[in-house]
Amino acid sequence: MEFFELCKRRYSCKKYDSSKAVDKAVIERILEAGRAAPTAKNLQEQHVYVLQSPEALAKVDSVTPCRYGAPVVLMVCWDKANVYTYPGGKRESGVEDASIVATHLMLAAAAENVESCWLNNFDPEKLKAELKLPENQEILMLLDLGYAAEGAGPLQNHGLRKPLSETVSYL
Repeated sequence: MEFFELCKRRYSCKKYDSSKAVDKAVIERILEAGRAAPTAKNLQEQHVYVLQSPEALAKVDSVTPCRYGAPVVLMVCWDKANVYTYPGGKRESGVEDASIVATHLMLAAAAENVESCWLNNFDPEKLKAELKLPENQEILMLLDLGYAAEGAGPLQNHGLRKPLSETVSYL
């Protein structure tokens, strides 16, 4: 699929066929796309957890109603002890680098015909405690992965976008 078409086609899936597993080879290709993402100073501070066991998915369900039956959830984190601090000392690269990784994962899933949904409706600290993550790991987001259930599709407003004139300025 051509890249620009892929960007327009992908949507946030809110209803998965939980009986249809995502093949491990497909997950690995998606993870490789995340690994290829650029990070500040190439620190690669991201860490992606593949949550697919019933126990791990139950922990996700305990902190968010938004798994929508997805059989796999990728949890994108970053190592807060391994970030680039920008000049001025007011900003670090962890959130943006993990966001770039997450975006690569999401678009790679679409390229593999796997639906996804970026989740941020949860308490990251609660999930971190539930999963007993290392202290240095910060959770950015969860990415549902799976195949759409019968009748699933983009929201009605999916294709509505502001014109570039409202979102872009040339200086």
